[in-house]
Amino acid sequence: MKRTHLWVILISILLGQGVCSALAQTPKTAKIVFTSNRDGNSEIYIMNVNGSEQKNLTQHSARDGAPVWSQTGEGIAFHSDRHGLRDIYIMDADGKNVQKLFKDLVYREFPTWSPDGKMLAYYRWDGDERAIYIAHIEEQREEHIASAGPLAGFPDWSPDGSEIIFTFRFEHARGTAFLRVVNINTKAETTLFEPDEPASLFHADWAPDGKKIAFSWLKKGIYVLDGSNKAEKLTAGTFPAWGPRGDELLYVERGQIFTFNLESRISKQLTGGAGTINIEPNWFDPATLPVQPNPKLLTTQWSKLKEK
Repeated sequence: MKRTHLWVILISILLGQGVCSALAQTPKTAKIVFTSNRDGNSEIYIMNVNGSEQKNLTQHSARDGAPVWSQTGEGIAFHSDRHGLRDIYIMDADGKNVQKLFKDLVYREFPTWSPDGKMLAYYRWDGDERAIYIAHIEEQREEHIASAGPLAGFPDWSPDGSEIIFTFRFEHARGTAFLRVVNINTKAETTLFEPDEPASLFHADWAPDGKKIAFSWLKKGIYVLDGSNKAEKLTAGTFPAWGPRGDELLYVERGQIFTFNLESRISKQLTGGAGTINIEPNWFDPATLPVQPNPKLLTTQWSKLKEK
């Protein structure tokens, strides 16, 4: 099976449909997908990495958000309430062929692709437990990975595919959120960062080389973990997302999207508009398409690095 067409086949398997006749195309240049309310409700937009050519992809009355590129750039996963309850959808890179991922309707949000494109992780709430789940595409099943608690979740895969980072809160103690990783194979969990004060942590994002993790600390800004227990502040803002080469971060401040260069520490604003909220950026560059993860890499895990 060609990995470049996997997301199209994913939809066919889970929805029981035939493979689309017109296969999706990878963008030829680097693109950023993001969420904006400029049309009066939450929609998915796309733009060039310099902020030019901003275009609405979804054009729907529902509230769409949290877009994320598939590994090959052919598809975009996002969550939407267009069937009455927030759930996960997938569309082509140009906004066409929008499909609901699952047959049933359960509260699911913040999808993220596995490095090999064969799975999606997401936050799921069935009215009882709030947890991180994985959709195994070829096996047509969901798998419970870890409990997350209220106002938590926001999963992201490690670049080698062995672990998922997420935010965790105790169900009846909402004051503090922790950053945790869970091993996909063993389900063992490790706390990476526990603030020494009541804090809300969101949107952890693994760097492409797996050596750093950026996350948002509400009311404080964007922080980075580098394998030690110390969190370093980079800049104000929220919604951090690494650039494909790992030398820049996307982030949001005052409702606008910026880039942050880690070497120069210079920020550049990409979006604007009075009263407009632009959030949840995600960056794709066809020049840095990933290769199939090497199984040998799965023995090197962030949780083990933290123990050293």
